[in-house]
Amino acid sequence: MKLKFGKLIQALSPAQLIAVYYFLAVTVAVILLSLPVAHKQGAEWSFIDALFTAVSAVSVTGLSVVNTAETFNTTGIVILAFVLQFGGIGIMTLGTSVWLLMGKRIGLKERKLMMIDQNQSQFSGIVNLMKQILFLILWIEFFGGMILGTYFLTYYDSIQEAYLHGFFASVSATTNAGFDITGSSLVPFRHDYFVQFITLLLIVFGAIGFPVLVEVKDFLFSKNRRYPFSLFTKITTIMFGLLVLFGSIGIYVLEANYLFAGKSWHDILFLSLFQSTTTRSGGLATIDISQLTDPTLLFMSALMFIGASPSSVGGGIRTTTFALNLLALFHFARGNKSVKVFKRELHPADLMKSLVVTMMAILLVFGSTLILTITEKHSLLELLFEVCSAFGTTGLSLGITADLSNVGKCVIMIVMFIGRIGILTFLYLIGRKEIEANYHYPKERVIIG
Repeated sequence: MKLKFGKLIQALSPAQLIAVYYFLAVTVAVILLSLPVAHKQGAEWSFIDALFTAVSAVSVTGLSVVNTAETFNTTGIVILAFVLQFGGIGIMTLGTSVWLLMGKRIGLKERKLMMIDQNQSQFSGIVNLMKQILFLILWIEFFGGMILGTYFLTYYDSIQEAYLHGFFASVSATTNAGFDITGSSLVPFRHDYFVQFITLLLIVFGAIGFPVLVEVKDFLFSKNRRYPFSLFTKITTIMFGLLVLFGSIGIYVLEANYLFAGKSWHDILFLSLFQSTTTRSGGLATIDISQLTDPTLLFMSALMFIGASPSSVGGGIRTTTFALNLLALFHFARGNKSVKVFKRELHPADLMKSLVVTMMAILLVFGSTLILTITEKHSLLELLFEVCSAFGTTGLSLGITADLSNVGKCVIMIVMFIGRIGILTFLYLIGRKEIEANYHYPKERVIIG
């Protein structure tokens, strides 16, 4: 039996193995979160609740069919924070650390798994990248927890409660999980700009991409002030910043005469900035999202569809995919046959991947929304918002998650899972990663548009 299982594992592709590992992580999460010691007395908990919460936690989405604050006790909150690390830091990053601690040699297959899990395209430095990711994220979570925990001493009666809320808030924000133990996200800190600012920083650290954090760290400790940032870091950072900026402006313009009417400039600034940043994949909110107008909800759905950066804690089509689509559109409109940026020419294969990811994501979101319109009684906008939130592993909701049917919950779970592992990895599950053609047919033009 063991021999057959070993052959089965060997027959799986790296992408399929990654999916298996995440399925195992969900299984472990279901078991841990279902332990009686994790629940408050009298809390209702079914298998579908356990499975949905586990998938949401491993995919660091934050959509939930139960109230976290009313369901889990302190032990349960600690377990949930532990599960968030599986999805946030990544299965292979944590696995690499365990292998290194055990003195195990990191082979070629393990390196392939790391590449797929972190959306990398080369073997060089992959093990070192995994170690640096773990180091950076754990330190960011620690300092964020210390800062927020100390600050929360003014909010909570005991030191234990203050630091529990502080560290969970730090882990949830850094992993962009969107879970909260306040029972109402960050609405209790609606006018506390310090808590919002620290949370915004933690969300950005988690969503901007691990390679970006590593390069920034190397730059800060480098004596070379003309540090050669990679093209990935340049494109990612600029697109991430533009999405946050234009997202904030868009939300302000759409809500200026509605929810934002009569509010002070600093209140409007933080409301717009926080709601824009959290659509990258954060999932936390300082207001009741259902109070926003339909145009704003549709606009935020588009932002969640784009999601966070590659090799980060977030989902969606990713910021670089969106950037490459815009660059290809711009250069094609100018009559260029190649895409050039920052004195570099983009590889045609990357442009093709960005197109494939975008089209597949549109089909996934459209198909999922279509199914939900059949099985659920909520409005089209509510269902679209829920699906985009699941695909972007964001976790924002209009309050319909717990009311979904079992079929609807299964659809959202599938979308969350695909959003976490990524569209390309999902496609590789049903085929080989790349096939080099050993022959070609005569080329023929096709009328387009």
